[in-house]
Amino acid sequence: MSTTRNSKQRDAVLSDLQSRYDHPTAEEVYFSVKKSFPNISLATVYRNLCFLNDEGKIFSISGRDAVHYDAHLHEHNHLLCRTCGRIFDVNICINSSFLDDANTNFNGCVDGYSLLFHGLCNSCNKIN
Repeated sequence: MSTTRNSKQRDAVLSDLQSRYDHPTAEEVYFSVKKSFPNISLATVYRNLCFLNDEGKIFSISGRDAVHYDAHLHEHNHLLCRTCGRIFDVNICINSSFLDDANTNFNGCVDGYSLLFHGLCNSCNKIN
């Protein structure tokens, strides 16, 4: 069984994501982490984001023009603003019958979900 060693750069990428609620892109994480690790490359950030995503320590959200990342793993949903492309947390309660219905319709075992709403954020809604 192979083990993957921890790295200071990976820890910095994870820590950066855990401190944010703006669902950054890889490039945004790169510029943030680069302040502490000036020699880090964008490729290293991408590699670590992919690793952390595969390990279930973060998750990715496909946005309009880029993939965004979130390290807050509690069940919550997101809204993608169709004007500015930013992603926001949407905390709504999904009742248990939602998963029951999904299991019935799927005829298998649904044990989680991810909802992405589309609309306008508050700032863009004021402009329109």
